[in-house]
Amino acid sequence: MQEFSEKTAETGTSIKCKDCGGNLKYLAGTPYLNCEYCGAKNEIAVQQLEIIENDFESFLNEKAHLEDKKEISTVKCVNCAASTTLQPNVTSSNCPYCDTPLVIQDASTSTIIKPAYLLPFKIDRKKSTELFVNWAGSLWFAPDKIKDYAKHSAEKLSGIYMPYWTYDANTESNYTGMRGDYYYVTVTSTNSEGKTVSRQERRTNWTATSGQVNNVFDDVLVTSSKSLPEKLANELEPWDLHGLVSYDDQFISGFVTESYQVGLHEGFEKAKARMQDKIRNAVCGDIGGDEQQITSLHTNYQDIKFKHILLPVWLSSYRYKDKVYRFLVNARTGEVQGERPYSAAKIAVMVITVLAVIGVIIYFAQQK
Repeated sequence: MQEFSEKTAETGTSIKCKDCGGNLKYLAGTPYLNCEYCGAKNEIAVQQLEIIENDFESFLNEKAHLEDKKEISTVKCVNCAASTTLQPNVTSSNCPYCDTPLVIQDASTSTIIKPAYLLPFKIDRKKSTELFVNWAGSLWFAPDKIKDYAKHSAEKLSGIYMPYWTYDANTESNYTGMRGDYYYVTVTSTNSEGKTVSRQERRTNWTATSGQVNNVFDDVLVTSSKSLPEKLANELEPWDLHGLVSYDDQFISGFVTESYQVGLHEGFEKAKARMQDKIRNAVCGDIGGDEQQITSLHTNYQDIKFKHILLPVWLSSYRYKDKVYRFLVNARTGEVQGERPYSAAKIAVMVITVLAVIGVIIYFAQQK
C-alpha cells in the first residue's frame, strides 16, 4: 500500500445523458442525475450496501491493494497551498478553497487510492446559501458588511466531497493512579469577638490504585484533508454514517472530490488522540471516589479496522481586508462552520458601554 501526502482535489467525472448526450450532474437529495440540457432525470441504481471494514495491520504490513488506484494531475494554489486536480481537458480554473486563479502549467502527477464509500449530497446549493447567509447575519461583533460579503460568496459555493478515514478498535488500558475520598473534620477557631466557633472542613484521603479498563470504538472519524483547518472540519460533526453508499462516479458527477492528504498510519495516530477522552473518563470511573488522579496510562489497540470514505461539504470563501475567510456547510445536516472577521469598532463600543455601566453601578453604590 502506498501512502500519499499530496493535496489533491479531483473534479467530478462527466457522465452523459442517455436521452440527449448532455452532461449529467448529481441532483442533491435525490437518486437522480439531472441533465443540464434537456432536463431529463437519469436514475441511479443504488444497490444494497454491506460495509466492509479493512484490517489495519494487514493493509500496512502486506501492502494489500484493497482499493482501485488511478493517476491524477494536481496543481498547487499559490495563495492557500491547497492542490487541485482537474480533468485532462481543463485548461484554466480557480482554487475551490480561496478562488485564486490556478496556473495549470505547474501541474504534477501522482497516484491515489479510490475511496470505498460516500455520503451523497442531501442539501442543495440554494438551501446551503440560505443557511450560510443566516449564519453570517447572526455573528456577534462582525463588520456591518459581512452579510453582503456572505451573499456574494455564497453564490460561488463549491460542492466538495472531503476525504475521511474511519477507525474501529478494541482498547485495553492499564493505569496507575490515586483515588481521593472526601471526609470532614470539625475545626474550631476564635472569631473577631473572641468567641470560639466550629465549622466542618473537607479533607481528602488519597489512596494509590491501579487497574485495567476496556473500551470499544466504532467509526472514529478523522479528516484526511489538509486544505482546511482540522478543527473547522471536525465542527461539522456529527455525520449520519448509516447513510453511506458504495463509491460511484454518478454521485460525484458535477462535484469536486478531494483526495486524502493524511496517510492511513498518520490518520490512526489522530484517531488515537480522539479516543483519549473516552479512555481517561473510563479510567476515572474505574478509580472511583470523589477525585481521581491518573499517574500512568498505557493503552493497547487491538482488532483495528478502517475504511476510506467521502463526505459532502458546500464550501466558499470571501476576502475581507486582504484576508481570506472560509466557511463550510455540512451537506447532510446543514451545520455551518466558518472563519470570520471581528469589528474592532464594535468591540470597542461594547467595552466602553460595559465600563460605563459598571461605573454607574459603583457610583450609586457609594451614594448609599
